[in-house]
Amino acid sequence: PTGSIALDVALGIGGLPRGRIIEIYGPESSGKTTLTLHAIANVQRAGGIAAFIDAEHALDPDYAQKLGVDIDSLLVSQPDTGEQALEIADMLVRSGAIDLVVIDSVAALVPKAEIEGEMGDSHVGLQARLMSQALRKLTGGLNQTNTTMIFINQLREKIGVFFGSPETTAGGKALKFYASVRLDIRRIETLKDGTDAVGNRTRVKVVKNKMAPPFKQAEFDILYGVGISREGSLIDFGVEHGIVKKSGAWYTYDGEQLGQGKENARNFLIKNADTAAEIEKK
Repeated sequence: PTGSIALDVALGIGGLPRGRIIEIYGPESSGKTTLTLHAIANVQRAGGIAAFIDAEHALDPDYAQKLGVDIDSLLVSQPDTGEQALEIADMLVRSGAIDLVVIDSVAALVPKAEIEGEMGDSHVGLQARLMSQALRKLTGGLNQTNTTMIFINQLREKIGVFFGSPETTAGGKALKFYASVRLDIRRIETLKDGTDAVGNRTRVKVVKNKMAPPFKQAEFDILYGVGISREGSLIDFGVEHGIVKKSGAWYTYDGEQLGQGKENARNFLIKNADTAAEIEKK
């Protein structure tokens, strides 16, 4: 499971597939890492082992713990070069002991030649070649060991594009081709409680899905310091399926008022876990 009820439904198989490569991409601070950390927490809850290859050197252990990640049992590696990162990933996958390997991020997988080279040397296509070699090697191993691999990728602007989308992801075309599931994640609005910003409304598009029909969308709330809001998803889902009634700004369930406005309804469900569990069952 991904930690978002709506996204699990949009994926069509109730979560992320095993033994496959998944690419999650989006602009800066759109929730890519949050989504991935939720996936890690869920793997750990189910008794699995997860590894995080932190090429960005930007993993925040405190935030990860808030989302339910057990930092002590998470394998974290901070490689120096792209080759090293992908070799570590390959070793972890081949060991057969790991359930989920995350690479954050493809853009940070810089080839050794580029790190050691002079400024201004041309390293065109090196990263793309590195990626396609590694992915060819990895897909076989993932399939045999049933390990899931998530690549986090950043969106960049292509230079001088006049038609089509100017956005592109790093690492060449190989990842697009090898990934079984590709998720495009974006922040669509800031959530406010009164005047304070409390989080972001996030939209995920399933751009590619080999396991179920693609092009479905999911929306959910990411709250600062909390991660994906389960209660928020329950309210959205409840309203959509007519379990929770919404009149004006008031939300009611089974004749019981949950509160006025989404923030209040969310807080009510956090305090009354039984009601939340009832809605979830339905």
